[in-house]
Amino acid sequence: MVIETTWLRWIVALPALGVLFNVFVGRRATGAVKLVGPGVVGLAFLLAVSAALRWPGGGALHDHVYTWIVAGPFRAEAGLRFDALAMVMTLVVTGVGFVIHVYSVGYMHGDRAIARYFAYLNLFTTAMLILVLADNLVLLFVGWEGVGLCSYLLIGFWYEKPENAAAGKKAFLVNRVGDAGFLLGLFLIVATLGGHGIWTLDVAALEQHRDLLRAVALPVCLLLFVGATGKSAQLPLYVWLPDAMAGPTPVSALIHAATMVTAGVYMIARLRFLYALAPAALTVVAVTGALTALFAAAIATAQMDIKKVLAYSTISQLGYMFLGLGVGATGAAVFHLVTHAFFKALLFLGAGSVMHGLGGEQDMERMGGLGTRMRITFVTMAAGTLAIAGVPPFSGFFSKDEILWGAWEAAPVLAAIGLFVAFLTAFYTGRLFCMTFLGECRAAEDVQHHIHESPGVMTLPLVVLAVLACAGGFLDVPGLLAGEGHEAHAPLAFMLFATALAAGGLGLAWALYVKWPGLPSLVAWRLGAFYRLVRDKFRVDELYDATLVRPVFALAEVSATRIDPQLIDGAVNGAGRVVSATSGAWRRVQTGNVQHYALSFLAGALVLLGYWVTR
Repeated sequence: MVIETTWLRWIVALPALGVLFNVFVGRRATGAVKLVGPGVVGLAFLLAVSAALRWPGGGALHDHVYTWIVAGPFRAEAGLRFDALAMVMTLVVTGVGFVIHVYSVGYMHGDRAIARYFAYLNLFTTAMLILVLADNLVLLFVGWEGVGLCSYLLIGFWYEKPENAAAGKKAFLVNRVGDAGFLLGLFLIVATLGGHGIWTLDVAALEQHRDLLRAVALPVCLLLFVGATGKSAQLPLYVWLPDAMAGPTPVSALIHAATMVTAGVYMIARLRFLYALAPAALTVVAVTGALTALFAAAIATAQMDIKKVLAYSTISQLGYMFLGLGVGATGAAVFHLVTHAFFKALLFLGAGSVMHGLGGEQDMERMGGLGTRMRITFVTMAAGTLAIAGVPPFSGFFSKDEILWGAWEAAPVLAAIGLFVAFLTAFYTGRLFCMTFLGECRAAEDVQHHIHESPGVMTLPLVVLAVLACAGGFLDVPGLLAGEGHEAHAPLAFMLFATALAAGGLGLAWALYVKWPGLPSLVAWRLGAFYRLVRDKFRVDELYDATLVRPVFALAEVSATRIDPQLIDGAVNGAGRVVSATSGAWRRVQTGNVQHYALSFLAGALVLLGYWVTR
């Protein structure tokens, strides 16, 4: 059942209006920017709540905005669809996004480009809402590219520093690789259905014609998954996400929690009917997710930058979501997306609060003992740590265990990897918490004198997210998506084992970084080259630099210094020289003497006559 409505568009339009205000008025009304920027997202959240209350269970609300593209038989509508999955995603994007916008008011206080910042942030929210509400893949791709553009703008927001600008370009270019795969998948769908006279990429229509897509389901799903590996930072296209920390911390929270990185997870969940036709593609999704979760979790255990730890944590948790999608636990994967939005936004904003209190410090080796100086940040970060570690009854416990149980039933080897990742997750988040808030303060003397709690506009969002991190596990997201198959809950014994792993990881972190703080350096020394390899992120960036970046730059250098000036310019300039030389010779024929012209006519006529006579 689909109910037509004409006001869903305002959920998207309100943040878009915020963009216009911040661009055209913001510079002259900085105070208004701090109200309008968060306000439009807050209003969009209220509209999303209203839409959720009006949503007919098992059906959808639909808003046909206008006919967008008509090209021969191909037709694409600009239409919005609000069903169970879109409802969950819209509430996450606008709800968590609103909290991050409010936090930004305090974090960006005093920044001269605050109007530009909120314009980008509102645009980011608009693009993500287009992505999750689009009722066809063409409009979805517009939102898909929109969040890619906004990531470039926000990661490189402080572009005066070359490393920030480079990080923005890296995110943009790596995502273009994935997007090429996404586009090829769309083209293959159009080529397949067009042969049967079906020229639409409407999701509901595609589901009706799944039998026609069966023959190309595997390549289409793999190509679309290439796009997902870029947007959602999976192997091998994850390398842009750690560098995304160059942007302001609220940007990191928005990217990692509510918007861009969840796009790939959402896309596969939206097209689950198509992936169901290609079990091999689901296997690729599950294996990639499990390996990414393990790989990123291992790297996180050795990082000292508080934001880098959380960045690799996001990559790992996204791996969990793809593992869930791959083993058929779609509801559990979306559930973990929701709970992850709560506790990861909390952890990033908490890290921003720590950096605010320490004058911008990010190195955890120069922290410690902040629990008594920043009590609100301490308590809320504790909630986030327990949630991501999977300690009951915090939110991460419920969603993570449903994914792991789904994996255990479908692929025990992948479930074993997931369980080990659960232990590593508890360890590296416990390590972050202990190094930051417990033990002796290791900050410089001048920094210690100025340690302070963040202002209320920053701590209030922490409290809200902490409540969600504590209680979010009781949301019945899998039940809401029950129309797509409600996964069975994990048995008690399995949950107890997973909880024991979480407790073991947290306990090990406390032992190494609080009880025996000198032990980690000894362990690192004993591990030697392996520890340095993990600390250096397995040198994947160096590998890509040697095998891809440098060869491309070398080819560009050859093209610029050899091929372009000598071959291309030589051919063009040579053609000009030939024309100039020949025109100089022919110019002498133009004497202006009528007798010469008459003689030329006579000679020509005699030649033609001779030709015809001698044929």
